[in-house]
Amino acid sequence: MSEDLRPFGNPGSENFRLDAYPFYLLNRAASRYNTAIESELRGIGIDIPTWRVLMILGEHAPLAIGQVAKSAVINLSTMMRIVERMSKADLVATAPSNTDGRVTEIALTEAGREKLAAARLVTAPLYEKIIRGFSATDFTRMLDMLGRLHDNLD
Repeated sequence: MSEDLRPFGNPGSENFRLDAYPFYLLNRAASRYNTAIESELRGIGIDIPTWRVLMILGEHAPLAIGQVAKSAVINLSTMMRIVERMSKADLVATAPSNTDGRVTEIALTEAGREKLAAARLVTAPLYEKIIRGFSATDFTRMLDMLGRLHDNLD
């Protein structure tokens, strides 16, 4: 049985240790990932927020701008600027929702689908490198634990 590190991850504890604080470790991993992926994306002429929008819309579109912002973890006003920039680059098209004219939906254009394909191509090797050494069970368990952490914040 391993040592219970949960008390050491509590920022209110006198025994607090940064290496036992899951949010520090998550942020550190995300920061390193973003740094690595940013250089790959720059090579095809996009940035991380654009990549997030492409990936989200590649899975399901059209989507309301608010839903894309929520999924991309980007505030709505920033998302509006990103969508405007992507629209000018002909990566996305916007239109009023068929069910609620107050809602603006976004969908990929042909150029957007091509850019998404290029982004997937350049980011796939980094993904493969990152998950190397994780068994299918480890990977599934990690996704489950990250989901539980997220859900516990509600």
